[in-house]
Amino acid sequence: MKGIEENPPSLNPEKQGKRGKNPKTKSRNMLDRFIEHKEKILRFRIDLKVPFENNQAERDVRMMKLQQKISGIFRTMRRAEAFCRIRTYISTIRKNSLPVLHAILAALKGAQLNIH
Repeated sequence: MKGIEENPPSLNPEKQGKRGKNPKTKSRNMLDRFIEHKEKILRFRIDLKVPFENNQAERDVRMMKLQQKISGIFRTMRRAEAFCRIRTYISTIRKNSLPVLHAILAALKGAQLNIH
C-alpha cells in the first residue's frame, strides 16, 4: 500500500529500544485509524441510510453557540432546554425530509406526524 510506504511508522526510527513508544506522525496515526476502521468509515457505500459525513451534529451544536453569541446567555435553564428541544425537533424533521413549517404547525395543533 502506497500510504504505508510513504508514511514511516515512527518519527525517530533510531530511538528503537529506548523507553516508551516511538511517536508517530499525524499522517501515520490517521492512516492507521483508516486501516483499523475501514469498514465503519466506508459504510455509507453499502448502507444508504448512513450519511457520507457527520456534519449535521456539528451544525446542530453551531446553532446553539450562535444563539449564545447573539443573546449572550440563556437566562434560565428552562429556556436553554426549550431551545434545545425545539432545535432537536427541527433537526429531526429535516432528517426525515418533511416540511419544517408544516411540522411545527402540526405540533402546535397537537397532531402527530407520520414519520417512517
